[in-house]
Amino acid sequence: MADKTDRQARLAHLDRLTENLQDAAAREDWDRLGEQARALFPALRALAAQGPWSAAERAALERVRAQHDAAARHVAAAARALEPRLEEMRANKDGWIAYAMHSETESGASQE
Repeated sequence: MADKTDRQARLAHLDRLTENLQDAAAREDWDRLGEQARALFPALRALAAQGPWSAAERAALERVRAQHDAAARHVAAAARALEPRLEEMRANKDGWIAYAMHSETESGASQE
C-alpha cells in the first residue's frame, strides 16, 4: 500500500510542477518562472531516484515537459515583443544621457 501512496505522491508532485510552470507563465511572473524552471532538474532527479516511472507518471512527465516548452515559447514571445522598445531605447541612448546630464546640472544649480 505504501507503494501506491508513494506513486500518488510522486504523481501529485509532477502535477504541481506543471501547474507552477503554467501559473508563472500565465502571470508573466518571469522571476518565479525562472525559479520554477531551475527547480525542475533537482526535483525530477529526486523523483526518479524513487524508482521506475509508472505509465501515469510518464504521462505526467510529458505534461511537465510540454508545459516547460510552452513556457519557453511564452518567454521568447515576450522577449520578441520587447525588442522594438529596447531598440528604441538603444537608438535614443545619447539623447537620454544628454537630457539626464542637463537635468542634473540644472537641479544642482537650483539647489545652491
